[in-house]
Order: sequence, then structure tokens, then C-alpha cells
Amino acid sequence: MRHPPRLSLLVIGAAVALVGTALAPVVTASGATPACTVEYSVTGQWDTGFQGAVKITNNMAALSSWSLGFDFPAGQKVTQGWNAKWSQSGTTVTAANESWNGSLASGASVSAGFLASWSGSNAVPTAFRLNGTTCNVDTQPTPTPTPTDPPPTDGAAPKLHVSGNKLVDSAGATRRMLGVNRSGGEFMCVQGYGFFDGPVDDASVKAIADWKANTVRIPLNEECWLGLSNVKPEYAGANYIAAVKSLVAKVEAHGMTPLVELHWTYGQYTGNSAGCSDVHATCQKPMPDAQYTPSFWSSVASTFKDDPAVAFDLFNEPYPDRATSTATQAWTCWRDGGTCPGISYQVAGMQSLVDAVRGTGAKNLILAGGLAYSNDLSQWLTYKPSDPTGNLVAAYHVYNFNTCASESCWNSTLAPVAAQVPLVAGEIGENTCSHSFTDTVMKWFDDRGLSYLGWTWNTWDCSSGPSLISNYDGTPTAYGIGLRDHLRALNG
Repeated sequence: MRHPPRLSLLVIGAAVALVGTALAPVVTASGATPACTVEYSVTGQWDTGFQGAVKITNNMAALSSWSLGFDFPAGQKVTQGWNAKWSQSGTTVTAANESWNGSLASGASVSAGFLASWSGSNAVPTAFRLNGTTCNVDTQPTPTPTPTDPPPTDGAAPKLHVSGNKLVDSAGATRRMLGVNRSGGEFMCVQGYGFFDGPVDDASVKAIADWKANTVRIPLNEECWLGLSNVKPEYAGANYIAAVKSLVAKVEAHGMTPLVELHWTYGQYTGNSAGCSDVHATCQKPMPDAQYTPSFWSSVASTFKDDPAVAFDLFNEPYPDRATSTATQAWTCWRDGGTCPGISYQVAGMQSLVDAVRGTGAKNLILAGGLAYSNDLSQWLTYKPSDPTGNLVAAYHVYNFNTCASESCWNSTLAPVAAQVPLVAGEIGENTCSHSFTDTVMKWFDDRGLSYLGWTWNTWDCSSGPSLISNYDGTPTAYGIGLRDHLRALNG
């Protein structure tokens, strides 16, 4: 999925106290500097309305985008705003950066204002959060502890491979990949916080299995895996690889398929729909880079080639179509890489990544997503990479706000692909804090025996995440309850 609240996770924290008509940060008991501070103020008020403002100060590493969330406690409604993209769903208010003020250096501040209605009382918000991370922290997030030796797998995870247009296990039984994404491995390390966002101990993995999921997709960061110099050594190279291997082993120990996936990559892109201007792997790029991505996949494949239960997803959400001027250019870039119109760095095409994996001798299942953030598979079959093992799967992502998000589009573009190769919706979701859209997606895929994974098993704000859970014990959000109940109904 590509949308700013997830792609650039940050932490903004402040305690607040009423001072006249304004809210000012309260000094925390320890005296430590919060990871960031938020000042909320009511700058004017009348019978039915008021004007408010927020000031965000970032005390951590530089940010490329931001999204602030808070809840109005007394039925207030935002009517308009400035210096941010303001929206409200129920009591939840979100202020996301504009295109021109997304960058926030360490120590820098940004302010935004709004008009809102009120009646009865104009009680102030008591907490601020970003992507579900509650504000008012004394220091930066506590890093994930260095993993101990991974638990031994009990061998219950199926060894999937392609048979015609189906996925089958080693006994030849047809299987579907049904489960969740576990985000964190793509951003925590490169932002200097740890390996994963939230716990990845055995209890938290068991909670996923208790939903009757059989697959966990694990997003990764190529600079962290390769140990490049811009990543803190404690979260890079061998340490990062050990953390990933530990999580993979836990997933397998609970009988689930680990799907390791390359999410964030190197390469500077500032063109249409750019997620950031940073050359480093700090956001979603339109295509993987030729400089590092083949090496990443050679290393990952070498690490897991003796474990056929592990599946590989080559690149999260390609979007060369936003950089090029024609569909032919975009699909050619997707498959062949090289010098692609509108992309300044040398691109690694899907064929080169398949070759990198197979060059290690790995025969593991490989997924390849299409264009438009993996939402367009219209020419996937025409440009399908060659795989000598015949173990290649089409990957697709769909959210309620995507272009191809209707049954008519699925019938015309997905059904022909699914007739020839296995099709896995690696991400499904919606930003409504409900599950009516994902219910529709699951039914269409169920009717055709296809696979899907919900985004995401993280405790973020479901409207900006979207997140399946409110607690890592598996407590679902109003959005996540749809997937949980459906998986339990399917798999008992």
C-alpha cells in the first residue's frame, strides 16, 4: 500500500494542559525531551464555532511526511482548514501534510489551522497520535530487543508451489494464502528505532494464527538487509537478517507461510507521485534499483533456499506508469528494467529479480505485482517474466480508493490472469474503519478459490493505516473484525 501515513511512520507526542484558550505542552515527569511535541490552541470561539491550531515540533530524525490524528471529545466537527489536508471520520480528526510542507527537519516545527463547529462544550483533545502511535512519550520508541535464537520449526508450514493456476502443497493438495501483513520491518530499521513495530514474540505470532490465518507477509528494507552505512549498525546487516529469520521461524512454527517481501528500496525519484525525495530506502519507489536490489534478492534467496516453506514477493508496489508516458514503456520498464523514462536511477526489472533468486538455486515460490501500486494486472500475462521453475505467481493489491476496485474491473483484468497462474491479493483493505469493501473483495476471491492478505497487523489508526488490530493480542478493530471472522469461518 502507498499512502503517506504508513510510508513515513513517525511519533509525535505531547501531554497538554489548558492555559486560557490554549493548550501548551506539559513537561514530562522525567524531564526527558519527547520524541516530538504538539501544541493545540483555540484561537477564537463563538456561539456555534471556533478556530483552532496545532503546532507540531519534531525532535527526532528528519521526516519526509507527517499525519497527525486526534479525537474530538464533545462532538466538534472540522469544517475547513489550512496548511494541512484536514479530514474527519466520526470523532477522529486527521491533519496530513500538504505537498509543500511534508519535510520536517529534526528540531523543526510546522503549524496548521482549522475552523470547526461545537455545541454544549468545546472540550479539548487529550491525546495526539500518528498511525496509531500514541503521543506523549518521554523519549524515542524503545527498540525491539536483539532476537535470541529462533525457535525450531515443527515443519507444519506447507511447502507451496505452482500447479497450473493453483497453489498446492507437497502432497498435491490445493492451498490458498489467507492471512495478514505484519508491517514494520520496512521502516523501523532505516528510521533508527529497531527491527519491527511492536512485539514479534511467540505470543504475538500465535495471536495471528488464532485468527486462523495461514500466511504472514513480512515487508523488508533492502538497505537494512544489506547493512548499508546509512542504517544504524545495530539494526543492519547480520543483526537485521537474524531478526527476520527469527520472525520467519516463529511464523512457520505456527503452521503459517512466511511471505518475505521487498518494500522500501534505494534510488532517488522526485517525479509524479513521489513518496519522498530521499535517495535512501525511506519510502516506496516506483521500481527497484539495479544497484542493490538484485544483491538483496540473491542474499535473501540464499538465506531461505533450503526452506521451501518461505515465499518471496519481489517488490511491494511498482508504479513506473506514473513516471512514463505510455503503458508500453511502463510494462517494458517493469519487466526489463534498465533506463526507464522518468526514473533517474537504473532500474532492476522483474526478470532480473527472478534471475537473481533462481541463480542461487532457490526454487521457492515467487510473487510479482503489477503496475499502479500492484493494482493493474491488465498486461501482466503479456510481460510475464520467465521462470525456469514455473513457480511464479501474480500479485495484486486492492483498496477501496484504487482505480481497479470493482467487480467489473476484476472480471475484465484479474479473471484472465487467474485462469492461467495463481493470483494472490497481497494487500486488501479500506480506509473506512469498516469492512464492507473487504467483504466484497473476499467474496469475489473466495468464489474463484484465490488468495488474499489483509493490511495490516499493526495497531495504527484504521482510517489512516488501515490497521486490523488495536492490540497485539489480536483484538480486532472495527475494520479488522471482518477479516478475522471470515478467516475463522473459512478455516474453523
